[in-house]
Amino acid sequence: MDRNGERGTASIELIASIPVVVLALLVAAQIAVAGYALWAAGVAARAGARSVLTGKAARPAAENSLPPGLHGGLAVEDEAGGTVKVGVRIPRLLPVLPVARVYGSSSMGGR
Repeated sequence: MDRNGERGTASIELIASIPVVVLALLVAAQIAVAGYALWAAGVAARAGARSVLTGKAARPAAENSLPPGLHGGLAVEDEAGGTVKVGVRIPRLLPVLPVARVYGSSSMGGR
């Protein structure tokens, strides 16, 4: 077999694999962003529950504990028994991805 016929094959294979690698990186990054949003929702729920325990509203405390990028679409529910549920919209790295939300809840005991 003539080696001249195979010249440049490795370059073509590398170029063909670049979209797969980029897609895998975007998926991994989106999963990391979703995990961060879930963690932040839990922290916000805990801050809201502490605020309810002291007799104040849950929403301002929850909102103040979130990073500015997660304020859009914030949902705070003050449930019976001092439980606070916080929902945040997961930031999308690609606009074609569907809108998704994650929720965190916390309770500091009775009122």
